[in-house]
Amino acid sequence: MDQNTRQRIDDAVKNHEIVLFMKGDADFPMCGFSGRAIQIMKAIGVQTSALKTVNVLEDEAVRQGIKEYSNWPTIPQLYVRGEFIGGSDIMMEMYESGELQQLVNAST
Repeated sequence: MDQNTRQRIDDAVKNHEIVLFMKGDADFPMCGFSGRAIQIMKAIGVQTSALKTVNVLEDEAVRQGIKEYSNWPTIPQLYVRGEFIGGSDIMMEMYESGELQQLVNAST
């Protein structure tokens, strides 16, 4: 990944409380996994206006770069306060256990 792409990903992750790299955006997810990630965030009370989404379909460099950045092969990818949390399956597990709510609410 080139330095510019790494910097743009880094800025998004470090300058926002909650960032979701996804296909599409919060209002119009472009895949089922991204849609589920948005539904989970809404279910724990995160307003879409407070959620920074990055549509990886609009930028191939970011789409590939985020996989390298996190060392995680799939999208969506959730970051909370600069920490990589995981994809939609991990988000669902954490939601069901209550961990995700605690993690996100600790930031508000």
